[in-house]
Order: sequence, then C-alpha cells, then structure tokens
Amino acid sequence: MTLQPAISLPWRVRALTATDVPGVQQVQAVCYGDEFIESREVFARRLSVAYQCSIGLVRDGDVGLHAYAVAYWSALEKVTPLNGDFTEPEHTEQLLYLHDVSVLPLLSGQGVARYLIETLLAQASARGIAQAALVSVQGSQGYWQRLGFQPYALNDPRQQANLATYGPDAIYMLRTAPRQTC
Repeated sequence: MTLQPAISLPWRVRALTATDVPGVQQVQAVCYGDEFIESREVFARRLSVAYQCSIGLVRDGDVGLHAYAVAYWSALEKVTPLNGDFTEPEHTEQLLYLHDVSVLPLLSGQGVARYLIETLLAQASARGIAQAALVSVQGSQGYWQRLGFQPYALNDPRQQANLATYGPDAIYMLRTAPRQTC
C-alpha cells in the first residue's frame, strides 16, 4: 500500500502481537484523552489471545506503529469494558468487534483508518462473518455511520454497564454487510 500525497514511502499492514504494546500505547497517547488510555498489561493480554485479529500499519524498514486496529472475534451484544480483557466467544464467532482504531495525525485524512477497517471486514467476510460491532466514543458516531454502522440498543444490563465505562456519550454500533448475490 502506498499512501499519497503526504506520504510516498511504502507501507505495510501486519498482524499485531503482544510485542506491539509499546507502539500501540504511543499511538494511543497521541490520539486519545487520558480517560481512554488503557494499561500496558491489559493490551498485552488482549494481543496474546488466539481469537484477536488486530492489525497495524508500519513503514517498511521501520518497527514503529503509525496506526492500528485492535479487534477480535466476538458475539453480538458483548462489550469489552474500558480496561477489560477480551472474552472468548462462548459458542461460535458471530461478529468482528472493533475495539480501538487509531491513526497518528501525520496520516490523518488519508484513508488509513478506513483501509484498516476494510482489511478487517474482508477477513471477517472470508470467515463467513457478516457483522461487526464497536463502541463509538469521542463524538465519532458520524464517522462510523458513514462506514455503515448504526446505533444498536443493548438489552443486557451487564453489557450496558460495560458500555457505560466509556462515558455517557458512548454508543454501541452494529454493521451488517449486505448479502452477496450471484
């Protein structure tokens, strides 16, 4: 992938592992308010589980992350609380849960977040998973709606409590991919 016009060097998307935690935290520190910075230990556990599918953007020849999408396979209406561990799907993977997507300001407005999200949605589609969910924070609902996500009401009080850990403006959102026809 080559990003234009501000960045002309080659870029690569790769899977994230627990060794990427410092890079994730560096990007997080630039992109989020203090209330959304999650601990190193939590991220290390999240990126160590088999059912996570997180990806990051790196510049060829550079080890530092410039953007990432932390995600895992989950179930409908399951919300990971802020600073909580990812929970393994109880029965079968039902959807892709996008926990966190961040892009350094240097790459802002170049479609990097959308590219990472579309990469994960393509992985989900290849697994036969047509739904994705997330928690919208910091006034990002309009952005997610442009990508096809819609607000979705949570019925389980425990999941509502998990959602509340992100603040009063947090919104659980769901996207269902259109069915392919021949």
